[in-house]
Amino acid sequence: MAYDVQMPLRSAAPTLADLEQRVRDDLACLCYPPANWVAPRTSPVSANAPSETVHDVVIIGAGMCGMVAAFALIGAGIGNIRIFDRNPAGLEGPWVTYARMQTLRSPKQLTGPAYGLASLTFRAWFVAQFGNDAWAALDKIPRPMWMEYLCWYRKVLDLPVENNVEVSAILPEGDLLRLTLAGTGAPETSVLCRKVVMATGRDGMGKPSIPSFVAGLPQAFWAHSSHAIDFPALSGKRVVVVGVGASAVDNAAEALEAGAAEVRHLIRRKQMPTINKLMGIGSYGFTAAFPQLSDAQRWQIMNYALRSQTPSPRGSTMRVSRHPNAFFHFDAAVENTRLDGTEIVIDISGGRSIRADFLILGTGFGVDPLARTELQGYADKILLWQDRFTPPAGEENADLGRFPYLADDFTFLEREPGQAPWLSNIHSFNSGAAASLGKVSGDIPGISEGASWLAREIAAKLYVRDFGTYWQRLLDYDTPELRGDEWTASDLPDAAPANTRLQA
Repeated sequence: MAYDVQMPLRSAAPTLADLEQRVRDDLACLCYPPANWVAPRTSPVSANAPSETVHDVVIIGAGMCGMVAAFALIGAGIGNIRIFDRNPAGLEGPWVTYARMQTLRSPKQLTGPAYGLASLTFRAWFVAQFGNDAWAALDKIPRPMWMEYLCWYRKVLDLPVENNVEVSAILPEGDLLRLTLAGTGAPETSVLCRKVVMATGRDGMGKPSIPSFVAGLPQAFWAHSSHAIDFPALSGKRVVVVGVGASAVDNAAEALEAGAAEVRHLIRRKQMPTINKLMGIGSYGFTAAFPQLSDAQRWQIMNYALRSQTPSPRGSTMRVSRHPNAFFHFDAAVENTRLDGTEIVIDISGGRSIRADFLILGTGFGVDPLARTELQGYADKILLWQDRFTPPAGEENADLGRFPYLADDFTFLEREPGQAPWLSNIHSFNSGAAASLGKVSGDIPGISEGASWLAREIAAKLYVRDFGTYWQRLLDYDTPELRGDEWTASDLPDAAPANTRLQA
């Protein structure tokens, strides 16, 4: 059975311009953007040099998370922000880089980053171009189309994204943070800010998971699913894919469609995972309650979900299985790999082995703050779940233990109080927040709730930090509501004699 995405034809009379006007009208009705209320700060570069601008917030990453975070912050009256993304415009996030599924797995009706505005939803954008009949016929959102929508989202909101700018280091400077910048789009070598939001996506608090069994294998013979892969070069080749999650299956499909001679999935599990457990309990209540659950309850949920493993979507799996030269091997854990001439020999549990020409690791991403180069020099001072919580016997999970144990405002906590107080100014608005705060900073369903939460917490911290300034604003405020010509003062009438009152 073929699994092809039918892209709808655009309307002969597109109304996207009308939708954009509707967005602008909606924003105007909501008084967006409001005036920036945050007291400005500057920092002297030296005694004889002009002061340096201090930005209120710098957002690292202009994918879906970074953009909705920016929209929320600007809407909260925090306008002195910068948004940096290391990729060229239109290539932010995974959607048209290493993501290889044909469609999103999320239901089409989810509102995603719309932040409560119907006119900003994918549905509104789609219907404006293709009509309601096409919307009714649409099953899942084609992946490239989702990226096209996000590009429109950025454009219609006029978000100040700066592309080709990489943040290579975040270091404390007094009570501020100095960010070292690199890349062809960097207008300066560093910037100062009060708060950093790491909207760095699925690998934003770690790195791709590379198993040790490829340590001795030349890089030309293997790739992780997040790497750039020359799929046409795999035509006629024997390909082995480790894993059976979404990324593993999508990469297997790409190899098969490129003409691979065969593709074999090596799967550690004895059975195919079939149920997406977290989808069964997703609700506003779950999103709101998760951070308030006990450590034991949060661990219980996350550990169960990770151990159950999220299955690959049905369509993606069938995209592979429709090929007669695709094979799923269960109870086949990889133990070692080695090169024999130009062949890869892959040793599998049970004393078995197979040979291949190329190996693809569909092993996902690991959460490990120590892997983040931006935090080099102090990542080991970040409090992790393994430092805070000891799970019951049988519930141990080393991967989950490496998640950062975050404060309620998405910021890092110190492993030892007083060793790195600046961590309270770095917000982990990415997949690394899932264990502490739930899935509100990476996945489509809860991203707007997460952004609202983030903006409220940052606004509160900025206000409390400079309370004296805002108190003085209250004292100094002297704009009169009344001009003095709205009334005339009158004398009270003479009081009547006491006996007159009694007679009356």
